[in-house]
Amino acid sequence: MKFNTQWTRNHLIGIEDLTASEINIILETASSFKKTMLRSNKKLPTLRGRTIVNFFMEPSTRTRMAFEVAAGNLSADVITITGSASSL
Repeated sequence: MKFNTQWTRNHLIGIEDLTASEINIILETASSFKKTMLRSNKKLPTLRGRTIVNFFMEPSTRTRMAFEVAAGNLSADVITITGSASSL
């Protein structure tokens, strides 16, 4: 079943106020992500030719790696700056 509703929210803090159509959009999007992750080539061209800069003030290997993997899967180049290694 396809829903024609488009996502209009800027933030998703909880699910209490979501409509049935919005929940279905989330589930359909997750399903398409799952199909992509099951392919041999997991990269999407969404951010090809773009650079993402991640700036982390606190050390968090798990979060940093998750952001880098996600950006890489969208074909972005990634620059990561950490608070401890920066003079900012």
